[in-house]
Amino acid sequence: MNLESIKVEFFQLVDTLAKWAVSPKFYAQIIAIALAIFLAWTLAKILKRKVSFLHTPPVDSKSKLAHLLLGSMYTARDLVFPILALVFLSIAIQVTHTQFGQSWLIIIAQGLGVVFLLRTAITRFIHNGFIRSLFLWVGIPIATLHVFGWLDDTVLFLDGMALEIGNIRLSAYALARVAIFGSILFWLGRLSNKAGQEAIRSRKTLDIRSREVFSKLFEIALFMVIFFVLLQIVGINLTTLAVFGGALGVGLGFGLQQIAANFISGIIILLDGSMTVGEYIELEDGRSGHLIAINMRSSTIETYEGKEIVVPNEQFITTAFTNWTRKDPYQRYTVEFSVSYDSDIPAIPALILEAVRKHPQILETPEPPDCEITGFGDSGVNFHVEYWIEGIDDGRNRVDSDLMIIIWNTLKENNISMPFPQREVRIIGGELPK
Repeated sequence: MNLESIKVEFFQLVDTLAKWAVSPKFYAQIIAIALAIFLAWTLAKILKRKVSFLHTPPVDSKSKLAHLLLGSMYTARDLVFPILALVFLSIAIQVTHTQFGQSWLIIIAQGLGVVFLLRTAITRFIHNGFIRSLFLWVGIPIATLHVFGWLDDTVLFLDGMALEIGNIRLSAYALARVAIFGSILFWLGRLSNKAGQEAIRSRKTLDIRSREVFSKLFEIALFMVIFFVLLQIVGINLTTLAVFGGALGVGLGFGLQQIAANFISGIIILLDGSMTVGEYIELEDGRSGHLIAINMRSSTIETYEGKEIVVPNEQFITTAFTNWTRKDPYQRYTVEFSVSYDSDIPAIPALILEAVRKHPQILETPEPPDCEITGFGDSGVNFHVEYWIEGIDDGRNRVDSDLMIIIWNTLKENNISMPFPQREVRIIGGELPK
């Protein structure tokens, strides 16, 4: 298309608009559209005021079906105006076509009314964010093109914009289908994956490790199926893709090797059982928490502060970590304290152990609690209490704080003082202060 042809088409359009501007039939259609919209707006306002279920939200009803129907009709109150507008525009089309022999402008207005009706219905009835966005940004444009008869031409235009690589032809239309159907399939895949993993993890006949392995294999298989279905929808031949993918795979392999390493590491973690969801893990840098998820790329540890630590799976293979609860949930801890040198030192262990054993979380197995002297400090004698509990001594299961209070009260009841720093000062030479 050259500049001259563009000028010709432009002047033809200007000439057409000029003819419309002086045509009584054109103004008659504008008046008919305005009248149809006014009548629809007036009647809709009257109906919303007179019909109870259009202006009053439904109250609780004994019948769930009746409550659902009334709720749906109340929600549909915004559809009254566009529906009435379409009805009156249809009547206007028949009248103007009979009287003036044309109604093209009203037909365009009716098409826009259909689009407006669809948009109103989507925003009122669809609450899922993804589905609503899909209909608004994909469904509405497609419906608009279809209403005005431009859909086939648009498809042909997009299909003509193509890039050919060997036997593979990638057009703008194919890419648009990939984007649309890919979004739908992967959204459905996430829902199916969540439901499938919940079903697998609810099987109490399997141990935790087996449930995690099967749920991960289910996730992998599901998204592989989605990927191949998407290729078939786009129309890419799998044989051709295999030839093309061989060369492409070498290049992607170098770029995605870290992702692949994390993925394989996740499978190894699940199979060797070095850690399982629910166990308490301490990383090499000292951070710790309960393992709440083992995903395809990373694992998530939740601390008692409510923070989530996302750790690449490969790190659990290449670095050391501590699994506090792998063997069993029982853990041994120590509480330290000191007493002054003038205390009855031999009697203190028995007093402390008697008090500590009263705490409901202190266990007698694998070993009973023990109180021992650990050293002679600058200001007093140092002791520590060793005890076993079930679980981790942190967060809601904090025991050491309780034991410190118990030890303090026990020492106070028996008139045993805890030392404070003492220093001996010697004055060499001179007179002593009087």
